[in-house]
Formats: sequence, structure tokens, C-alpha cells
Amino acid sequence: MYLQPIFDSPDIMKQLPAESKRFKAVDKSWREIISFTKTTPQVLKTCLRDERTLLGRFKECNENLDKVQKGLKEYLESKCKEFARFYFLADADLLEILSQTKEVENVRPHLKKVFENMNDLEFNHDKTISAMMSGENEKVGFLRKVDPKDRKVEEWMGEVENMMFASVKDCMKYSIQDYVEIPRTEWVLKHPGMCVLNGSQAHWTANLETYAQEGISGVKKFIELLNKELMDTVNLVRQRLTIL
Repeated sequence: MYLQPIFDSPDIMKQLPAESKRFKAVDKSWREIISFTKTTPQVLKTCLRDERTLLGRFKECNENLDKVQKGLKEYLESKCKEFARFYFLADADLLEILSQTKEVENVRPHLKKVFENMNDLEFNHDKTISAMMSGENEKVGFLRKVDPKDRKVEEWMGEVENMMFASVKDCMKYSIQDYVEIPRTEWVLKHPGMCVLNGSQAHWTANLETYAQEGISGVKKFIELLNKELMDTVNLVRQRLTIL
């Protein structure tokens, strides 16, 4: 029952032909035995109806199922080696992802298990991927589109991972540069939350170094600046804002 939906997938059958063949043989044998048992519900007739006993057939089926499980395990291990984040997934989830080489959007429910707090990807009409969304529906656009068409899942997910790193790095750089261009109250609403937190820390550190060089008077100026920024933020959150 566990293997049935796996080997019903054309993609998995294509990638594991030997295991698929063994499973189909076991499945066919099981169905035939059960069908005969239903039509001939006498123990001796059912169990000794040919030269092979039912016990012998079941042992043979179990041996084949063991080989199928071993082949499946090696297959999943090879995929995890190609894309290490797959190690975080249960076998059932991983198999469901790997069977979606054509309907790539079907992997969306599993994204948060593969990437921390990546709740969704933005798919365009041509199936290319142009952005990622967090659990709070915060959107970060990719520097370049990722095209999963006619590619293995582990390949295009690896590209999504690389694009995630590059895009967040670019967002962070832009937010730090933009900090000095616009009022801080506008800035905190303009950029992704993590960029706001880290960008603020970058400028806090830079400002502290600058003001500290002036001695006590410089530190006092910095405290006044921080208090003003704090009150501006208090006034900001009293306004009508989105939940995000």
C-alpha cells in the first residue's frame, strides 16, 4: 500500500524501471491470489492449487519487495546527495516532489519543509519562477528568473536556493544604501523585514563608531538621534498599517 502510489507515477517508473517491474509483478501476483481466494474460499484448494505453494509465492514476493525497497532507498539517497536539503524531508514527501517533473507547481506545499519559512514561489504563465514569498506573504523578487521546464527537480531547486541567496544579498545591499536616501519611517515600510532589522544594525554600528570618535558629546548626540528614531517609530505604528 505504501509503494502503490509511488510506482503509479510515470516519472518514478521511468527513473526506476527495474524496481517498477518487480513491484508490478508482486502486485499482479497478489491481486491474482486474492481474486482466486475470493472465488474459491477453500483453504486446501487455494493454498495447494499448483506446483508452487502459497507460502512459496509469498516468500518470492517478499524477496522482490525487499529488492524494490533497497533500490528505492538508493535512489532517494542519490537525490539527497545532489540536493542536500532533501535530507530534511520524509521519504513520502521526497517521492511526491520527485514525481512532479512536469507539474512543477505541485511542489509548492512542500517548499516550507525544504526552505526555512519559504511559503510559496511566484510562478509566471510560462512556469518560470520570479519571486519567493514568506509565511507572512512577504515577497522578495529574484534577480533572475528560474526556469524548471524539462529539468530534474533537484536541479531547479538547487538554482532556486542559489537565487534565494543572491536575491536576499541584493535586497540587503539595496536596503543599506537606501537608508540614507529616504526618511527612516518610509524606509522601514519599504524593505523586507529582515533587511530592515539587519540594515538598521549596520547603520547603528556605523553611526556609533562615528559619534564615539567625538567623545562624550558625540555619544550624547547619538542618544538624542536614537530617541528621535524611536519616537518616530512609535508614531508610525500608531497609524493604520498592514499586518505585515
